[in-house]
Amino acid sequence: MHATIARRALGNLVPPKVATPSSVSGGSSAALSPLVEFYSKLPKGPAPNYGRRGPAAWSFSAKNSSGFPILVTLAGLIGLGYTIDYQMHLKHHKNNAH
Repeated sequence: MHATIARRALGNLVPPKVATPSSVSGGSSAALSPLVEFYSKLPKGPAPNYGRRGPAAWSFSAKNSSGFPILVTLAGLIGLGYTIDYQMHLKHHKNNAH
């Protein structure tokens, strides 16, 4: 891998106006003020816990959770499979012997 490819890939990770080599290595507080201002705006503390979301959480993590959605899904798949079999093959046996 060439150095220019790596530099181009990693160049977007650090904003150039915030952390330039001259401002970070200079040691003066005036040059570091944009960096301090950037980090002071970031949220502090642990990330909030949002819990589980989506249909699985509604079905299995709720107060009145049950396995009924699994049974409905299985019944739907069996019904769909039988419908496809009927349309492709079984309706030919309805009035005629094979």
